[in-house]
Amino acid sequence: MAQHPSDSPAFALSVLASSSLHHTSSFFDVLHTHAPQALAALANAGQPLMSSLAQHSVDGTTVLALVFADGVIIAGDRRATSGHLIARSDMRKVFPADAYSAVAISGAAGPAVDLAKLFATELEHYEKVEGHTLSLDGRATKLAAMVRAHLPLTLQGLIVVPLFAGFDPHTNTAQIYEYDPIGGKYLAQSYAATGSGSLVAKGTLKRVHRATVDERRAVTTALDALVDAAEADSATGGPDQLRHIYPLIAVIDSAGYREYADSDVATIVDDVFAQRGQ
Repeated sequence: MAQHPSDSPAFALSVLASSSLHHTSSFFDVLHTHAPQALAALANAGQPLMSSLAQHSVDGTTVLALVFADGVIIAGDRRATSGHLIARSDMRKVFPADAYSAVAISGAAGPAVDLAKLFATELEHYEKVEGHTLSLDGRATKLAAMVRAHLPLTLQGLIVVPLFAGFDPHTNTAQIYEYDPIGGKYLAQSYAATGSGSLVAKGTLKRVHRATVDERRAVTTALDALVDAAEADSATGGPDQLRHIYPLIAVIDSAGYREYADSDVATIVDDVFAQRGQ
């Protein structure tokens, strides 16, 4: 007797996959199940080609985050490089993830930007399905899983390393998480930096920063660290006062995520240079 299509294993699997759309709070899992082609930037896209592309990819460079008395600052320079060339001078490396958290990216620019945008969609999807937001640690863990999914491209040289920072309005606490290229997640104490200029930036933050300072002082310290990184690392762009291109500075506190206007950043940059006698 002929088997009815509905009795076939393939049909059962398709029904199971379809039903999972309504039972998962992870948008990333939904894409993985129903539209894996949408994750091409985070999946293995062909080994022979990737090693060649990695040599010509555009890379974002230095980003950092630091806790202050009322919240957390997350910031990044604006330069992107392709080998020894400057590919862009106005790249965005800081993205809001939701109302009270943000992700900053370094590494291969294309996949990194896609990762940041998909992460924000993942958090929005979770909130709509579950009716509440994840804890900061839960959000950081989701981002770690997405970085780990990028591992095949990482092995081909297209490395993406984010920073995640957020504020919990229920406990009035701010947290920073840093990652390694294979998805390891680490809770930072009061500051973190990643990218080609991160060692210099961390040196400045270690020497100068205190978690008890106010917002203005924290922003000044963040700019100090980025200027130091730009002076030591050719891949990190410093403030460009001629073309009015400044590091992107964002604050997350009890009022949520907000970005400093370029004019406000320019004023603080003037103060930083004045203190240095430049």
